[in-house]
Amino acid sequence: MTAGSAQHLLARQGLAPHKKLGQNFLVHERTPKRIVDLAELHPDDRVIEVGVGLGALTRPLAAACAHVVGLEADAGIVRLHREQQDLPANVELIHADVLQIDLASLAAPGQKLKIVANLPYSISSPFLFRLINHVELMDFAVVMLQKEMAMRLMARPGTKEYGVPTVLFAACAEVRPLLTVDPAEFHPRPKVDSLVIRIAFQPRPARVQALGDFDNALMARIVHAAFGQRRKTLLNGLAGAGLRPDKASLARCIEACGLIPSIRAETLSLEDFVRLSRALAPGTPTNPCSSHASL
Repeated sequence: MTAGSAQHLLARQGLAPHKKLGQNFLVHERTPKRIVDLAELHPDDRVIEVGVGLGALTRPLAAACAHVVGLEADAGIVRLHREQQDLPANVELIHADVLQIDLASLAAPGQKLKIVANLPYSISSPFLFRLINHVELMDFAVVMLQKEMAMRLMARPGTKEYGVPTVLFAACAEVRPLLTVDPAEFHPRPKVDSLVIRIAFQPRPARVQALGDFDNALMARIVHAAFGQRRKTLLNGLAGAGLRPDKASLARCIEACGLIPSIRAETLSLEDFVRLSRALAPGTPTNPCSSHASL
């Protein structure tokens, strides 16, 4: 398929790419096939595709695995495929918004979710946070994102890209780049490069295993508070989160983790945030010598 043939197909159905839905359809054959190869699927896999679009990725997915569940939010696109019957027989097309659907209902009994998607830019951020909030359901996700967004997930402390999603994904998954995709691969052509990444939740990454047990919900609350206003010091960022009754006790907890209250959140490592989650757990003493503050 070319950009011209994609445009013609959509026009015949009275359709056009929706800016609101962030639709940029893949139209070159080589890239979807490469994405499927890099996803390392098994013939008996059940895969969830988010955003079926014109089926450029759906078809090679269907050729590589046993069952594809395609989620498509655009009713017009769903109608197009149902009228033309142009998707392989092992594709189950569902008209649904991935931000609203019950993700647990998509998993086969005893299996975790394997997701492959050319993700609409407009839902990238809420979709990624939804994965974190349902980490217990996840095996892996191979997703195409705006390159800038993808780089945030792999950023290092001290960089401007480092932030909330970096830390939260580091706490539950391994993220690695797979493939850069040029704007010319899409219709309509986006103004930015895209990057395909693999987010592997299983097996549990060694770095995450080394952290031991910690309260994920509390750590997420701490991370959000710490990065809430990047110019604030760690102490001032956390002060408004209600984690301790006063700044003095909060400062002692921060110091118990070997940190200086006046530093900024972007300098903290994942391990630092885990220490904070232990030191700031309800009922934990504020004594700087508390063993709860160590990894």
